[in-house]
Amino acid sequence: MKKIFSKEFWQERDVELFIGQQLRWGVITSSIIALIGGIIYLIKNGGNTPSYTEFTGAPEYVRHLPGILRGIKQFDGMAIIQLGVVVLLATPITRIAFSVLAFAMEKDTLYVVITLIVLGVITFSIFSGFGG
Repeated sequence: MKKIFSKEFWQERDVELFIGQQLRWGVITSSIIALIGGIIYLIKNGGNTPSYTEFTGAPEYVRHLPGILRGIKQFDGMAIIQLGVVVLLATPITRIAFSVLAFAMEKDTLYVVITLIVLGVITFSIFSGFGG
C-alpha cells in the first residue's frame, strides 16, 4: 500500500477511491451511531406517551456540540443520535478538506483556491450562526 502523504498516492486514481471510501465509512459510522442512540433512547423513553397536541423541538442541550458531548457521557440516546447527525454532516466537509490536500499535492493552484473558498464558506456558515 502506498503512503497516504506520498506524491504518487495523490496523483493517481487512488485518491478518488480513498475519498469514496471516506464518504462510505462516514455514512456507515454515522448510521451506526444514530442506531445505537435510537436503541438507547427507546430503552429509556419507549414507555412514554408522546403529546401530539403541541410540537416540542429538540432540547437546548442537543443543539450545540458541548451539550451533545455532555449527553454522550451520560448515555443520553438523543445526544447520541445527534452525534450521528454531526458525523454525517462532517463527512462531506472532510471530503472537501482531503480534496484541498489532493489538489495541493498535484500543484493545481486554481482548484486549491476554489476548494478553499468552498471550505471557507461552509465553515463560516456552520460556525457563524447566520443562515436560514
